[in-house]
Amino acid sequence: MKLVVAEKPSVAMALAAVLGADEKKDGYLEGNGYLVSWCVGHLLELAPPEVYGEQYARWNYGDLPILPETWKYVVPKEKKKQLSLICRLMKEKRVESVVCATDAGREGELIFRLVYEYVQCKKPMERLWISSMEDEAIREGFEHLRPGSDYDRLYDAAVCRAEADWLIGINATRLFSVLYGVTLNVGRVMSPTLAILVQREAEIRDFRSSPFYVPEIECGEFTAVGERMSRKEDAEKICGECDGKEAFVMEVEKQLKTVQQPRLYDLTTLQRECNRIYGYTAQQTLDYLQSLYEKKLATYPRTDSQFLTEDMQDTAAALILWMRENLSFGGGCSGEPDINRVTDGSKVTDHHAIIPTMEIAGQDFAELPSGEKDVLLLIAMRLLCATAKAHRYEAVTAEISCAGHTFTAKGKSVLREGWKEVERLFRNGLKQKTEEKEKEDMALPELLKGQSFEPVSARIREGKTSPPKHYTEDSLLAAMEIAGAADMPEDAERKGLGTSATRAAILEKLVSTGFVERKKKQLIPTEKGTNLIMVLPEEVKSPLLTAEWEARLKEVERGELDPKEFMKGIADMSSHLVETHSAPKEESAGLFPDTKRNRREAVGTCPRCGAPVYENKKGFSCDNKECTFMLWKENRFFSSKKKSITKAVAAALLKEGRIFISGLYSEKTGRTYDADVVMEDTGDKYVNFRLEFPEKKGRRK
Repeated sequence: MKLVVAEKPSVAMALAAVLGADEKKDGYLEGNGYLVSWCVGHLLELAPPEVYGEQYARWNYGDLPILPETWKYVVPKEKKKQLSLICRLMKEKRVESVVCATDAGREGELIFRLVYEYVQCKKPMERLWISSMEDEAIREGFEHLRPGSDYDRLYDAAVCRAEADWLIGINATRLFSVLYGVTLNVGRVMSPTLAILVQREAEIRDFRSSPFYVPEIECGEFTAVGERMSRKEDAEKICGECDGKEAFVMEVEKQLKTVQQPRLYDLTTLQRECNRIYGYTAQQTLDYLQSLYEKKLATYPRTDSQFLTEDMQDTAAALILWMRENLSFGGGCSGEPDINRVTDGSKVTDHHAIIPTMEIAGQDFAELPSGEKDVLLLIAMRLLCATAKAHRYEAVTAEISCAGHTFTAKGKSVLREGWKEVERLFRNGLKQKTEEKEKEDMALPELLKGQSFEPVSARIREGKTSPPKHYTEDSLLAAMEIAGAADMPEDAERKGLGTSATRAAILEKLVSTGFVERKKKQLIPTEKGTNLIMVLPEEVKSPLLTAEWEARLKEVERGELDPKEFMKGIADMSSHLVETHSAPKEESAGLFPDTKRNRREAVGTCPRCGAPVYENKKGFSCDNKECTFMLWKENRFFSSKKKSITKAVAAALLKEGRIFISGLYSEKTGRTYDADVVMEDTGDKYVNFRLEFPEKKGRRK
């Protein structure tokens, strides 16, 4: 039998249905020579520092950098059962080979391989590599399974990425948190992204608006515009000289222009468009698209390609024909679709561009959640636009002279709507009107050289220069794509911050850690986020460094760079950070509310991570936001005994792990008694307590 391991239960179900494995078991399906199970995301995760030594449970400068010689992994408590099951299935004698059917990408490869190596499985491994969950695509994928060894380098790159993020994340976070006395999360992609936001806010803050004045003349059916001026009196002088006078057409220039069709969507361009049109976050768009993929309605989400492969042309043609006839905006298309324009296998990396599948022909759109429907219609619209005719128009520029002053009038006449007609019909069908309005020049009347207009009326149009706009997820994703690109080699395959697959998670992390706030569509750095960028060294917050790492990870994938060499560079950087930052910057010591110089009194030390524990309204919580330790002032154990956790009680529990309390109430007898309350920290969200009764003779009072 073959054991097929998917990434999620829903994907496993879809694979099993095609393979004929229809007998449900506990945690897997069986039938027709297959066992089909799933991982539920990462079943193994890189171990936290304290696993490498008890001293790392506390955050101390002297213990940095933490550089594991041999990497260790831990199993999340809620995933132990599924890991145990897959281990058993891999070891079963009737299983002759194993098929890796996790998502076809770097992270999917890592999820499966860690389990395969954890089990020390020696059975032949094959790889399912598909871009669609349609039945036919699954069947074809299983007919052309590839040797698992073909993806060894992809796995190497995935391991390097995970270990590099651990090294920089753990060491830099602990280093700057210890130096400044407050938890400061640092990441190799997160920090440069935050730096982009902080820089933009500084530009907005420092911007000084200045007025401008533009003289204009009305020439019957159109307006001609003069040069922008900084002094109002200069514009008033021109208007005074031109008002009521005769104007002449000096030159008329006509140009035929073509606006080419847009490319198909990769994940980032789709996320940007969804943010601009619907206001969806990058993570929401990815979630909706992932669901559509699992429902077989869209192709693989995490792609950075905008082209299709040659073998997809027939499928694309059939899909376009159906959409033209069945979707409201499909009527904007005419003529033969230009599928060659969107086809180039040489520009397809792991996966082709995102398009709908033929399954949409049988889908009732009304049954889809609104977010999924929005995304599906958007990618359908883009496929029609990308293969429709180009948009063509005639641009007209006229130079007008009046009283010795020159004015310009511009207009355009559409010759062929082309793909823009599909886009127009699509936008007309949107429930909510989009904020973006394309500024278009109106058509000018037919103008001839020497033609005159008399009299003209003159006026001044006043305005003010505008500051740069706050980043939205749309514009920030665009900035992440090109960050550091100007300093990268032209032939570098991977540029920018992060990848299509990781950018959404980075934005969510910035918000969840309190460095960034969402205000409608805008992303605004908080005071804490701004101050963090002030104290971080350039090598940590520079987009160039992270862009170089992504480029080098691609070299690992291609076998051009030894993974050990890549990791040595990351380890060296971690060591250099610690060596060069042994004390907080003097001018930055007061930037954070909880610095060592201006810190509220800690109640004690967290038993889990060693960070300080502070009192708040509801209890006593660890200052490390990634740690969940909390002593609640009101909890069932103490409430049932008519007691609460005071500051003194919390301090004793944190220091000794126990405290003697007299006058505890018994719900059974209604009497009171004395006992030791012992804290038992299980590592979960809640802390448990138990009672110990000292012998009467030695009882403390």
